Amino acid sequence: MVVGKVKDLQGFPMEHPAVKNAVKKVLVSPKEGWEGYVMRVFDLGEDGYSPKHQHPWPHINYMISGKGILHIDGQDYEMEAGSYAFVPPNKIHQFKNNGSETFTFICIVPEEGDQ
Repeated sequence: MVVGKVKDLQGFPMEHPAVKNAVKKVLVSPKEGWEGYVMRVFDLGEDGYSPKHQHPWPHINYMISGKGILHIDGQDYEMEAGSYAFVPPNKIHQFKNNGSETFTFICIVPEEGDQ
């Protein structure tokens, strides 16, 4: 069992040429007893974005705060607090902050997707 607060977790800046102003925090993973899955929170700072990429696993996402764009397979979707999305496997996707405050969202993936 794990119980905690996101504010108490250490964030890890994402270091990659295709990423800007992104920080990841892992909430629950196999390390905490959730075999096969990982629940993360991402913070995208102003003008921040994740890489535009694809892979063989899906994402489940829930937007916590801020505003952003979710690009999936050539289409852009406006996201805000309370928005959610399922990103199917093998679809090109990217999250972008298009507001002035931090865009924060939950991302759940199979264990092999947490790299």
